[in-house]
Amino acid sequence: MLSKLVDPEKLEDTILSNSHYHNPNNRKDDTEFVSQNKYEIPQNGLDEETTYCLLHDDLSLDGNPTLNLASFVNTFSTLSAKELAKENLVKNLADADEYPTLIDLTTRNISILGKLWNRTDDEPIGTATTGSSEAIMLGGLALKKIWQQKRKDAGEDYYKPNIIMGSNAQVALEKFARYFDVEARLIPVSKDSNYVLDPTKIEENVDENTIGIFIILGSTYTGAFEDVEGISKILDKVEKEKGFDVPIHVDGASGAFVAPFIYPELKWDFRIPRVVSINTSGHKFGLTTAGLGWIIWRDSKHLPQELIFKLRYLGSVEESFNLNFSRPGYQSIHQYYNFLHLGFEGYKKIHHRSLKNSRILANFLEKTQYFEVVSNIHRKEGVLHFESSKQQEELDNQDNEDTYYNKGLPVVAFRFRDEFKKQYPHLPQAILSTLLRKKGWIIPNYPLPPNEDNLEILRVVVRYELTDDLLFRLIGDILKTTQALIKSSEFYQQSVEAKEDQARTKYIYELLTSIASGGEEDIDNHQKKQEHKEKDHSTFKGTC
Repeated sequence: MLSKLVDPEKLEDTILSNSHYHNPNNRKDDTEFVSQNKYEIPQNGLDEETTYCLLHDDLSLDGNPTLNLASFVNTFSTLSAKELAKENLVKNLADADEYPTLIDLTTRNISILGKLWNRTDDEPIGTATTGSSEAIMLGGLALKKIWQQKRKDAGEDYYKPNIIMGSNAQVALEKFARYFDVEARLIPVSKDSNYVLDPTKIEENVDENTIGIFIILGSTYTGAFEDVEGISKILDKVEKEKGFDVPIHVDGASGAFVAPFIYPELKWDFRIPRVVSINTSGHKFGLTTAGLGWIIWRDSKHLPQELIFKLRYLGSVEESFNLNFSRPGYQSIHQYYNFLHLGFEGYKKIHHRSLKNSRILANFLEKTQYFEVVSNIHRKEGVLHFESSKQQEELDNQDNEDTYYNKGLPVVAFRFRDEFKKQYPHLPQAILSTLLRKKGWIIPNYPLPPNEDNLEILRVVVRYELTDDLLFRLIGDILKTTQALIKSSEFYQQSVEAKEDQARTKYIYELLTSIASGGEEDIDNHQKKQEHKEKDHSTFKGTC
């Protein structure tokens, strides 16, 4: 994340003067307190206990990771895994000579993933990364270099590479294109394409400069899987008719750790010859702590030698292909611990429970008739959108095997139904997210990808930590909060005496939007302004 220099002088009156760093009276214990500017290194350091207390108190204001349903990143760890991480906290994954066992465990992880992704020979080659973002950069670079070499060998220009992806692509995919001078050909998504890459628009976007295509196994918007096998067949047709050989990189940041356990018959991996590389995040559905990604190529032919560095200055010769160098290694240990501890059946059980809970949540939301569920993980395979005639069937079959349903991640994306918005046009959807935050839940509200960004959705990622008890609490909080908003709306409709419906709707909408925005617009000033404009209003009630 980019940050700008903070000028402490400008913040003195508004922040620092009120901070507990400058107010010893705020601390009631006997710990010695030293006034300290937060934005400059101290001349003399603080003692350990005081330093710990200051940081502990500040960090306590963060959200509860377990209730952060916005993130795909795992936040659960067993005590044994934490102990292993603690014991190996200072080990550098880049130092192969000093920590050979750590490197060996990392190699074992790559071998396990290669077999999970159905590359069963000795050909796969891969590396650990800091996450899927770095892994995607590496995968894209390999595609670009191979394309450039082919063009050079053919005596053709190699200055205008492009790569294809859906407009639902995670930002890391677009970053690759921008950072490494590749044209990103973003194919718009729509309701008809299930808000993922539209296969019908691929052929028209392919040309001789296409270095590859990113296919997403688990959209961050709705959790839906893109059709790797179907797209591969389209590219086979393109190659046969036009001669353009377009390789596939699968962005399996989340899905590559779900599909092998839940959908073993689904062809999305190295069983498809056109798939040359796959990335995933160990720290998502691989269930490790944050800071671990993986990328594997089907063989060394798809990893250009010019990208590989041979390092000799740490004691031995090591081959490396990473954007980073020194980095902690305990996450890789955590990954191998999970493989040993959980095994295939353990991962399957965990992900099945998450998918089942996501279906329970989705069915509940639709049953209230307040919400439309945009994701379709709870619907029978092939049924992509809500059909009232099939709702009871979905409820009756929610305990079926995962393969009965549409394939995807345990993600529930939902929005206010059009009928609900028509009845309560002044209720901004964002306020539901804000009010749930007051109860501890972090549930984002954001627009769908370009071309569909007029629609906003709320999204819940159902992770391992969302137990049955927490799920039922979440369901209750969503229902109670929505009903409270409805009651508030009805109250205002009766009490705000505007001459015209349009004026009343505008007033309520702006007032609630101000609440949802965190107070960017002062409510008192807004009310006074409205009273001045609407002199015929006899009463204005405060917020409920």
